Amino acid sequence: MSTTASSTSSPALALARLTPRSSPAAKTRSPTSLAVAIRSSMDSPPPQQKPPKRVLVCGGGVIGVCTAYFLSKSGAAASVALVEQSSVACAASGKAGGFLALDWCDSGPLGPLARASFDLHRTLAEELDGPRAYGYRALTTLSLTVKESESGQQPKRATRDDAVLPDWVDGPGRAARAIGSTDTTAQVHPQLFTRALLDKAVTDYGLEVVIGKATRVQADGGGRVSSVVLEGGRVLEADAVVLALGPWSGNFGLLASRFGVYGLKAHSIVLEPREPGSIGPQALFLSFLPSGGGPAMDPEVYPRPTGEVYLCGMSSREEVPDDPGEVAPNPESVKVLKRVARAVSTHLAEGQARVKAEQACFLPCTEDGVPVIGELPGLEGCYVATGHGCWGILNGPATGAAVAELVLEGQARTVDLTRFSPARFVVSRKR
Repeated sequence: MSTTASSTSSPALALARLTPRSSPAAKTRSPTSLAVAIRSSMDSPPPQQKPPKRVLVCGGGVIGVCTAYFLSKSGAAASVALVEQSSVACAASGKAGGFLALDWCDSGPLGPLARASFDLHRTLAEELDGPRAYGYRALTTLSLTVKESESGQQPKRATRDDAVLPDWVDGPGRAARAIGSTDTTAQVHPQLFTRALLDKAVTDYGLEVVIGKATRVQADGGGRVSSVVLEGGRVLEADAVVLALGPWSGNFGLLASRFGVYGLKAHSIVLEPREPGSIGPQALFLSFLPSGGGPAMDPEVYPRPTGEVYLCGMSSREEVPDDPGEVAPNPESVKVLKRVARAVSTHLAEGQARVKAEQACFLPCTEDGVPVIGELPGLEGCYVATGHGCWGILNGPATGAAVAELVLEGQARTVDLTRFSPARFVVSRKR
């Protein structure tokens, strides 16, 4: 006898003018405290549990790949497989900025997770030759205000009143200040990072990759996971399943019936300057004042060691399409990002830089601003890791390591997962 939970489509979501990050203090809303205490994942050790023989990780983004990496590296499970419907890192994990910050989340529940993950990024970069393999490097991070020229022409070089501004930022930038140092901020190329972890896990640790769309999780008569059913009817047996479906969590019936995850559509462009050597390793967090007035915008600029420059912003809450390949940028948002590039630096203006990519992706967000990480109540052996918002690349390693520990040992040691438990939604519904 088995019970199933199927995948369903989510209703249309209202649009809202949002940005992923707008200040060095990460904006994380604090939900109402839980009325019923949830047992801490780092309290007294649970009874010793036998590691599962077959683990399936559904979702080939950074969270799923990090989880599969640490599961397979441990060698505790007989086999580990990653299930991805399209291609690995084809969505936000391939199109994000890859910005890392040690302490920007300290004021909220993400603080310990972010600190642990920032340190893990450094460790992984040493193990996997991150600087060469996926562009890992420490950064100086600056905030500044840029006012767009009324004429729309390339900006004149600003007076160097702000000593912290690098020479390549030759537009009308002002009120510049350092908000991150090489000790506290860094970057990776997210797609290259995710694929480097995957390659290592497949080559050295025996990870299996299955291309297929998970449609439902099946349980045995005792309420424990028994298998995952793929589109087309293929059944993959498992005694532990991790659902790391990102923004598509809201379209998966088993998860959608328990909590909400919505998609924040974020736009970005990637530029190739004619003189890449003139662009230094400084990430920019802008307050952009458009010509003609209107509210300030908060775009971000990340030069990469490859010579590319990544710009992002212009985000809105939209319905997530079923197929990642259907995600396309809004032309007006792309135009605004090109205006930002021109206002920041002549090196990034049209004619001085080639547009390598115009793209969009969906960031997985929860209504309370806190990721959902842990075992699903009522379905033994089924775990979830989603809702990381704009901090998915940063928090991927610690999330993956902690979930692997939870699956294999019954307890997370890397970071306390209590605050992220899906059980908090069960408590909310009982009020």
